[in-house]
Amino acid sequence: MKMENYAETMVEWYIKNKRNLPWREDNLPYHIWISEIMLQQTRIEAVIDYYKRFIKEIPNIESLASVEEDKLLKLWEGLGYYNRAKNLKASAIQIMNNYQGNFPTEYTEILKLPGIGEYTASAIASICFKEKQVTIDGNVLRVYTRFYNDTRPIDEVETKKNIREKLLAIIPENSGEFNQGLMELGETVCIPTGIPKCEICPLSKDCLAREKNTYLTLPVKKSKKEKIEEQYTVLLYKYLDLFAIYKRTETSLLHNLWAFPMLEKFLTLTQLKKYLKEQNIKYESITTGPNHCHIFTHKKWNMNSYIIEVSSIDNLSKYKWVNKKELEEKYAIPTAFQPFKKKILESEEKE
Repeated sequence: MKMENYAETMVEWYIKNKRNLPWREDNLPYHIWISEIMLQQTRIEAVIDYYKRFIKEIPNIESLASVEEDKLLKLWEGLGYYNRAKNLKASAIQIMNNYQGNFPTEYTEILKLPGIGEYTASAIASICFKEKQVTIDGNVLRVYTRFYNDTRPIDEVETKKNIREKLLAIIPENSGEFNQGLMELGETVCIPTGIPKCEICPLSKDCLAREKNTYLTLPVKKSKKEKIEEQYTVLLYKYLDLFAIYKRTETSLLHNLWAFPMLEKFLTLTQLKKYLKEQNIKYESITTGPNHCHIFTHKKWNMNSYIIEVSSIDNLSKYKWVNKKELEEKYAIPTAFQPFKKKILESEEKE
């Protein structure tokens, strides 16, 4: 049995079993776009509140094109991958300039927008404009490879390209529902961890992985390269009720985002005191802050920290000094630095 015989079944299954999610209420291109970008590498449950808050504050393309970057990034705080948010604004500006503020209606045009790849473009084109395009994400790849007991590595370009072509050949008129059905099935039934719920799966009758009991070994991925590990010391400078932050100019990770000052490698207390003396930074006290490990796609940051109460900011004028309220409400601090922000917010005010 081939999956093409289940194309209409998937549409019917989705219509009957789809979850009630806020971006599915109207299928407006703007809403689908924002949700799809947020859902990249983030669980649906975690996205819902972010999505509702974002749409309330930035309800349309025009407001997105003109929003201040700090406000945009603050609304994005906690989702990570901040370039996604920056690309949203860049795309909105492009839509205002090139499409008179109307979201482009064709896959090839949508694909031209910053930060939008094949998956997002096909999702918007099929869901909002009924174009016959296939969405290929982790959920779809899992459903497909298990159905056919396909052991090809899914992180190889040729594998994804072939699966895309196969699905494109069988996609029905209701392309949006078909795509969402496969994704929903992978998210809720043919799950990535644990035993899949084959007993309620509309594809189970002809699923080869169920028949051969290989579902826990699929999909196959190539072995990942080890992440590069780096060590840093985070300096939580405090002056009266103010704390130092700065906008990163480093061209690698977290470029142009607000962060706490940091130095390469771990510093012992003795080494830190020596550094402060060399920089002529006068301090009243130093206490040990949190340790934290943050994992990026290709790197792993191991960080220790110190809370440094300074008596003067004469040699620290390059930093922006903010109070707790501003830190919590105004400035977006990347997830990598959230444990240090939490420590600051929980610390008691000096008597």
